[in-house]
Amino acid sequence: MINILQSEFLKYKRTFTRRLILLAPIFFIIVALPQKLFMPENYLRPWQLILDLVFNWWPVVFIPMGLALFAALTESQEKKAGNYRSLRVRDISPAHLWIAKVIIMGCHTLISTLVLIGATVISGLITGGGCIPWFKIFAASLTAWGVSLAIIPLQLWIATWKGTFASIAMGFLGLIAGVIAAPKSYWIYVPWSWPIRLMCPIIGVHPNGTLLESTSPLLDASVIPQGIIISIVSLIILAFITAVWFNKKEVK
Repeated sequence: MINILQSEFLKYKRTFTRRLILLAPIFFIIVALPQKLFMPENYLRPWQLILDLVFNWWPVVFIPMGLALFAALTESQEKKAGNYRSLRVRDISPAHLWIAKVIIMGCHTLISTLVLIGATVISGLITGGGCIPWFKIFAASLTAWGVSLAIIPLQLWIATWKGTFASIAMGFLGLIAGVIAAPKSYWIYVPWSWPIRLMCPIIGVHPNGTLLESTSPLLDASVIPQGIIISIVSLIILAFITAVWFNKKEVK
């Protein structure tokens, strides 16, 4: 399994996919620079507004569409490399390969999350003032990453089964479903809503991008352990089910 993981990791070396994963969070620095140019002299934006922007756009747009594109590029890369023909040449379990793909995609999104942390701090230093809210930045970034992992096997499955267009379409539908479900009681049944919903108590931002009032029920922190637990369980179940599907598909 270690050899399979190493092989999967090397597939991303010097590829557009890896560059995309690493560069996506830098978007927030690019946004901060022109804002600084047009801000009044000596004006500093409160950190809360910066966190509101970053941790609304990241789970609402970048996670669903980013994972959709990531899965599509991963599958496209495999097709160009021979469409899993190596499985028939070497004694490799298709299920093990699938799990390795999910793990390596998760590792790359973790790297992207670490870049996001750095990009958030830099954009805040450009336009913000006051003490850096380290705890909020780390808690929000890592929580959003952790609870979005369950989306990876889903997106990889649809990309492998139906192709790039279907993967992007699923990501777009997930974006819409996530925003709609996040403030509702049924948010826990929609994987794309999990990172959005958990940003409410951690950052204090509504799924629509506005700051929450102190009396808002969306600030209830009890959803955080709920979201983390359901995402871990879902990741295990979905990874297993899709691995079984891939194993049957490649064995035929």
